[in-house]
Amino acid sequence: MVAETPTDLRAVEEIARARIDIKAEVEKRIIGQHAVIDQLLTSLFARGHCLFVGVPGLAKTLLISTLAEVLDLSFNRIQFTPDLMPSDITGTDVLEEDHATGRRVFRFIKGPIFANIVLADEINRTPPKTQAALLQAMQEQRVSAGGQTHVLQPPFLVFATQNPIEQEGTYPLPEAQLDRFMFQVDVGYPSADEEFTIVKQQTSAYRPTTKKVLSPERIQYLQELVLRVPVADHVVRYAVALVRATRPQDSGLPFVRENIAFGAGPRASQFLILGAKAKAILEGRPAASIDDVRALAHPTLQHRIITNFHAEAEGVRPRAIIDRLLESVRP
Repeated sequence: MVAETPTDLRAVEEIARARIDIKAEVEKRIIGQHAVIDQLLTSLFARGHCLFVGVPGLAKTLLISTLAEVLDLSFNRIQFTPDLMPSDITGTDVLEEDHATGRRVFRFIKGPIFANIVLADEINRTPPKTQAALLQAMQEQRVSAGGQTHVLQPPFLVFATQNPIEQEGTYPLPEAQLDRFMFQVDVGYPSADEEFTIVKQQTSAYRPTTKKVLSPERIQYLQELVLRVPVADHVVRYAVALVRATRPQDSGLPFVRENIAFGAGPRASQFLILGAKAKAILEGRPAASIDDVRALAHPTLQHRIITNFHAEAEGVRPRAIIDRLLESVRP
């Protein structure tokens, strides 16, 4: 743990003010979805990738592109389709001839993965081979092609979308790739008042403009600040206990053994703590708490819990299991 310094404390105040400004700019275009925006900002400053699950038309793409614009980050959108190839994401080598010398050389043409924020739209519509092209980039922030390794410019984040109701022509994400996503964020329908405002705004000539709040360099500094946020041992122990309680072989809870085939791995514990640190400083607090961990349990754990046949037959969903875990695992 790095001791708090006056510089760090001023940076905590800066990021708390920036959160307010960022939300104000994003909410010029996005009506409602306050919890979704908060989770998106938490993952961004914790350097975590996000999977957004929601039906079409809920402004998931607009939210992510607006955030990139407000933060002055480069942005690329990849529409995932069944015929998409790995090289369509990472890039490819092309053979070029020097007309002066007649010499032929290969030159790497960068794919859309080379951006600060990459939107993988409808990620489950492409085969596993293509989905796997994202794995190295998400984990190592680099791409290997043609025997060469190309480093992705930080900050680098993948935000993916997935439609939960249309399953025809889709390929379920492998567990190894799901585990790379820090959060699964559920994007729900707007309220009646929010939908009224959305319809009025989108059917008029009004198109709000946004101003830039942070630079890429400042975002990297604040991401480093998250790592220096102190967290007490009892908070870490609670996060670890919560994650271990999802595993049937480690849990002493009967409902876990009855409903879960495989629980969350150690990456979930790490993301709970990183997310708690980011959430704390975004709210202007210099240290993470157990309440921060509990607040992030659902988006961190729900895509990492694999239910068994009994749970599927009884209609028991991971969210309901997490609710019971939060009641049963006490600090």
